[in-house]
Formats: sequence, structure tokens, C-alpha cells
Amino acid sequence: MKHFLRMLIQVCLYFYCKFLWRCLKFVMRKLTGKCELQRICYNTKPGASRTMKIETSLRDSKSKLLQTSVSVHPDAIEKTIEDIMELKKINPDINPQLGISLQACLLQIVGYRNLIADVEKLRREPYDSDNPQHEEMLLKLWKFLKPNTPLESRISKQWCEIGFQGDDPKTDFRGMGLLGLYNLQYFAEKDATAAQQVLSDSLHPKCSKFSKAEWEKKRMDKAIGYSFAIVGINITDLAYNLLVSGALKTHFYNIAPEAPTLSHFQQTFCYLMHEFHKFWIEEDPMDIMEFNRVREKFRKRIIKQLQNPEMALCPHFAASEGLVNM
Repeated sequence: MKHFLRMLIQVCLYFYCKFLWRCLKFVMRKLTGKCELQRICYNTKPGASRTMKIETSLRDSKSKLLQTSVSVHPDAIEKTIEDIMELKKINPDINPQLGISLQACLLQIVGYRNLIADVEKLRREPYDSDNPQHEEMLLKLWKFLKPNTPLESRISKQWCEIGFQGDDPKTDFRGMGLLGLYNLQYFAEKDATAAQQVLSDSLHPKCSKFSKAEWEKKRMDKAIGYSFAIVGINITDLAYNLLVSGALKTHFYNIAPEAPTLSHFQQTFCYLMHEFHKFWIEEDPMDIMEFNRVREKFRKRIIKQLQNPEMALCPHFAASEGLVNM
């Protein structure tokens, strides 16, 4: 009975607040002469703050046109903006900046939804050793990470040197499908120096080129190593969940002036690999058995950062250079 009453109170509060919000919007429009979309665009600077407010306003609108505008095809955005302006009785000649701002926001909103679909498609595609393209990507990953060490054969214990669990990496891609391979190859190719350094640092002393005496001399006697490729697939899972949950909206809406793309997602993965590697060393775990604890602590730190509407996780990447005021 108590549970039912609690649920009833929550439902009543929801509809009460929704009614009050609609009343407030009506009053504000009468007082300012501007609709909510205009007030957001004119009073909020471009980036995540503006786009997320526009997204909420459109999604919660009682108008079917506004509700569906967040999921239109990218090619239909311009027509959708015209329909919104007409619905709101806004003269585009008098308010030209509004159309530009709304278009920028919708490109980001629709682009984020499409990015989830693209990433999901890669995640669902299993690695197929009979597919020449899949095999080529895997072999390129080895070449990018170990440019001076030839791979003796496709099935080889050498794969353990870059952090796979056995002699055939295909079994390690089951959880994240091709997405894990795409991200690892992107990191190894586009940020080769850093990827090779992270790989080198991640190696356990027994797999390192240093002798035990040299390792101790470097004060790295503690077993802080981890499996590079396996952790990369795990960080892919983290990036995927941040994307699907909407947590990455703050980041992407701040760095992508238009629609976020798969490259933006992969650059974010590179950033997360960099940061997790530093975080792992800072945490100084006793052994690899502490991986889940460290990963969860790292996840919470990233989520906390993303709660800041000004946050851009990796503004140093080229993707952020095109951000313009709209």
C-alpha cells in the first residue's frame, strides 16, 4: 500500500510540475514576445548547454512536429526548421540567426542518434576470420603497434605481446565485435607514438625487454601491467555505454560544430585510453585482479566530468578546431 501511495504521489507531482512548466512557458512568451526556442538560442551560448536545452524543449513539446524533429533524417533538417518557424509564427527575415542556431543544434542532436546507430552496427558485427577486410585490419593493428617485429604467423603466441589472451585474437572480440578492433586500430594508426608507448608501459615485467634488475632499478618492481588489447576492448565498452546512455552528449555537443561522427567517437576512445593508463598508474594496484575496481572508479570520474555542461574531454583533437559560434 505504501509503495502504491508513493507511486501515486510521484505521478501526481510529475503532472503537476508539467502543468506548471507549460503555464510558465505561456507567461514567459507573453512577457518577452519570444517562444522558448528563441529564448534558449538568444540567451545561451553555443555548445552543450544550448543544444541540450533545445533537445529537451523539442522532446517535451506538445507539438508532434517538434517532438519528431529530433529524429528526422539529416537531409530533412532544413525543411524541419522552416516548418518550426512557421508553426511558431517566427519571421525568418527578422530572425535569421534563429534558423542558423536551430539548424546547428538539430545537426548535433540528429547526428548523435545516428552515431549511436553506426556504433551499434559495428558492435553487433562479429569478427569473421574468413572476411579478408577483417583479417587485414587485424594484421594492420600488429604492424602499427609492432612495426619492427614481423608477425611469424596468423595464429601465434605473439599476439599476447600486444595484450590478447591467446594465439588467435578473434575470440577476444566477442563482446564488442568489430567496434573493438576499429578503435584499437584507430588508436594504433592515428596516435601511433602514444599507442606504442602505452603498450610498452602496460607490459608486465616478465614480458618486458628489461631484466629484473633493470626493472627494479627503475623502481617499477611492482606488477602494475595489464593486457593492452583486452583493456582497449574494455575501454571500448566504457565508451559505448557512455554514448548510449547520453553521457557523451556534453562532450560531443561541445567539440562537434555539426553532427558528431565515428571519428569523434574514436578520438574519444583514444582520450579514454590515455587517461585510463595514467589513472591505472596513479591508483598503483597490487595486481590485475584490481582491474574492475580501478575501471569503475575511472568510469565514475569520467561521468562526473561529463556532468559539467562546459566539458570537452579531448579539446586537443582536431575535431574541436571547427567549433564556431552560431
